[in-house]
This record gives sequence, structure tokens and C-alpha cells, in this order.
Amino acid sequence: MTGGPAADLVVIAKEPVAGRVKTRLTPAYTPGEAAVLAEACLRDTLAAVAAAGAARRTLVLEGAPGRWLPEGFAVLAQRGGGLDERLAHAFADAYAGRPLVLIGMDTPQVTPALLGRACRGLACCGAVFGPAADGGFWLLGLRRPDAALLRGVPMSCAGTGAAQLRRLLAAGLRVGTLPVLADVDTAADAAAVAAAAPEGRFAAAVRALGARAVSA
Repeated sequence: MTGGPAADLVVIAKEPVAGRVKTRLTPAYTPGEAAVLAEACLRDTLAAVAAAGAARRTLVLEGAPGRWLPEGFAVLAQRGGGLDERLAHAFADAYAGRPLVLIGMDTPQVTPALLGRACRGLACCGAVFGPAADGGFWLLGLRRPDAALLRGVPMSCAGTGAAQLRRLLAAGLRVGTLPVLADVDTAADAAAVAAAAPEGRFAAAVRALGARAVSA
């Protein structure tokens, strides 16, 4: 049979609980408001994943699922300590014999078309990589999970994306690249992403909360 979905899609995320998510949005936003924006991020991301072609959709979650979770997702608990370990476990736990494309909840502007492009890229590449504007990465696709591709990569720093890409290339993988997207980490990021994708839930939440002063 041909023409079926090329890959499975995985979202790694935190339950949007005040004080535990999007803490860098404060003090421009209160912890409660930051949680509202986090939920909007997650809803937009999950909607894009739901609309993209995939054989299986999995949410790897820290916390408990809520009303924001659409139908059609398997839910797995996050495992591991550092983010590198949690990503490695997410790939291993969600693997069902097909290539996997993993994204976080920080790019609500992602589209089903872009996710589809990532999935199709694994037909000819060993990995697909989506660089983030802050130096990290917003998407990683692997034809076959391998913990060695992730463990030990320094996370949450300006050199994360470059280090991850070097790891993939050092393993001899052909890597397909996607456009740079901005993560929502700060209030300035929130304003920029809302302006770039004004039709989404995230942009609506930013508008509803009102303009906020942001540091340069």
C-alpha cells in the first residue's frame, strides 16, 4: 500500500498550570496570564498536529491532560531528568516502527503544511531539523529513534540548535532543514508571534490580555 502517512507526530509539553509554565513571560504577565498563553500555545500546536497527515499522534506530557486536548491523541508521561533525556525518552516511548516528528508547545504559529513537509522529509533524510530564532530548535524528526543523538546535547541555551545539528551530522545522517521559527519565551516573543499568526488562539489570547511593556 502506498500513499499513507509518512511519519508519526509527537508533541512534548507541560500542563498549562500557573507558576509552572512560561515563567519567562513574567513579570510582564502574571503567572495566571502566562498559563493562559501557554494553554493557547498548546491548543494551536495540537490543532496543527491534528490537521496534519500522520498515522499516529502522541502527546508526551508533564502533568495531566485537560479540556485543551483534542480527540485522537495518545498520551504518555514524560520520563527523565534533563530535557535531553526527556526528548530521548519521548522518541523511544512514542516509536511504533515509523519515522517520528517531534515538536514542543512553544511555536503556536506552526501550520499543518509545515508539519507535513517535515514528515515527508524523513522519506529521504535520516533527520529533519527546525531551527529556532533563539538558537535552539522547534522541531526534530528522526527516521529511527536513537538516544545517542540527544543525550548530552546542552539544552536551553543559545548553542543548543547548533550542538544538536552537529550531533546529527556526526552520526552520518542526511538532515533536511525547515524554516526558522520563533519560540514564545518572553513577552517580546509573544507579541511577535501573535503578529505573525493573527488568526490563532494564541494571538487572540494576547489581544484579550492587552498590550504589555516589554524590555528591549
